[in-house]
Amino acid sequence: MTRPVFKSNILRRFARDKRGVSAIEFAFIAPVMIGLYLGVVEVSEGISADRKVSLTTATLANLSAQVATISTADMTNILDASTAVIAPYDKGKLKVTITCINIDATKKATVKWSVTRNGTANTGTMTVPTALIQSPGQLILAEASYAYTPTVGRNITGTVNLADKMYMAPRISAPTYGSTACT
Repeated sequence: MTRPVFKSNILRRFARDKRGVSAIEFAFIAPVMIGLYLGVVEVSEGISADRKVSLTTATLANLSAQVATISTADMTNILDASTAVIAPYDKGKLKVTITCINIDATKKATVKWSVTRNGTANTGTMTVPTALIQSPGQLILAEASYAYTPTVGRNITGTVNLADKMYMAPRISAPTYGSTACT
């Protein structure tokens, strides 16, 4: 004859049973671990893209500051070389601008020429950090910005604009672009 199973016996047996503990623990911890993994991957991708933007800016400034004359073909090559640095990211989302700034005896900084790809060229007077003003003198300003869209977190953060700029003194003399001198 079988004994009737009471609810209290079932509950006691269930409380003593340890077979499913690891599956339940995994179910609690797995979403947290997957979230941490995806977060770390996303942050490192963003840092990598930001580093590429900084390297693009440095390349643009270095290539422009080491020549005395820049032809239209040379400028195209400089812009091509600097935008190639952003790879493997989409260069269509990259904006680069190179500007030659003349600083007169009164420490007024004026744009002499500015060339851009996918951006806006600088014009008129500019504000230059006080520590960089050598009157009279010239500066090359390289600017780059990149519209970075995270892979996983795009719905959370949307597009993030990564930008950098670098001032550099001309190495030989202030570069002339086409027929426009920087002095």
